[in-house]
Amino acid sequence: PDGVVNIDASVAENLNALAEAKGVNVGDIVVCMLDRPRHKDLVLAVRDAGARIRLILDGDVSGAVAVARPESGVDIYMGIGRAPQGILAAAGLRAARGQMQGRLVLRNGDDRDKALQAGVTNPEARYTIDDMTPGDVTFAATGITTGPLLPGVQRNAVGSITHSMVLRSRTGTLRYIEAHHRDAGAAP
Repeated sequence: PDGVVNIDASVAENLNALAEAKGVNVGDIVVCMLDRPRHKDLVLAVRDAGARIRLILDGDVSGAVAVARPESGVDIYMGIGRAPQGILAAAGLRAARGQMQGRLVLRNGDDRDKALQAGVTNPEARYTIDDMTPGDVTFAATGITTGPLLPGVQRNAVGSITHSMVLRSRTGTLRYIEAHHRDAGAAP
């Protein structure tokens, strides 16, 4: 539910609040994040708090959306990424009826100038899922590499198999699609 975690609270405070809301110990919480040097301090803070970590090499949007799927084994996604991926993650979470908060991370004056030119009036603002994705949202994703949300593309003798999902915020509907793609010239 909204209000359990707060981007302005410490990692330990957020993990304790999430554990309490879920009725589990912090040691049972799994934090997903991209395996990047920029997350070194975040990894240390998660470990110090006593939670477990699932590092992924790519697919930050799928890692973020996975928190809304109990079967994923991911309880919370944390990290610093790019704004377009953040908006995609927010769309997926909104459609899955999850929560998200974000803030622009401005590395230098050029980043600040770009944000202002893009119409951002307060680069330090905290954005909620409602700010990032107002209204009804439909989210569709196909797994390219295997991640916490979807299997990646699988090749076989006649082509490939893909796994996709489609979520609608208005109805809460989730559809999984397994598609079999025949390579041109493959035998029937």
